[in-house]
Amino acid sequence: MLKLIYTENGFSLDYLNQSLEGWVTTRVMLALRSGSSLCVEPSQAAFLIPVDLPYLDELLAAAAAEMGEVLEVTTCDDESVEVVLQGTWLGSDVASEEGIFVCRLSDRAEFLLHKLWQETQLSTSVLE
Repeated sequence: MLKLIYTENGFSLDYLNQSLEGWVTTRVMLALRSGSSLCVEPSQAAFLIPVDLPYLDELLAAAAAEMGEVLEVTTCDDESVEVVLQGTWLGSDVASEEGIFVCRLSDRAEFLLHKLWQETQLSTSVLE
């Protein structure tokens, strides 16, 4: 399962070796027990990655193999591609810009996306 955490400063992507349903159920139970509001709804998330990263061709092949258009990778410009994921949004309310997006892809697609995300973060930290 992939987990994208959106905050006011950006977002991060994590790979979790846990079922999507089990993770969402735990979050809902936590919200119920703590008296917190929680909105859970089907949604999509999108982010950009540079075109010059390793494994990008493998991700394109994995996206083509995904059933139900859960993962889409499209060219944005000469420098980046857009990754669009279908999944579940969890936030404090419907209009919240901060929250957590989770989705389940094939093991290979999840591995590749996580690896590409790590490469993006590594190249960003080197530039800084």
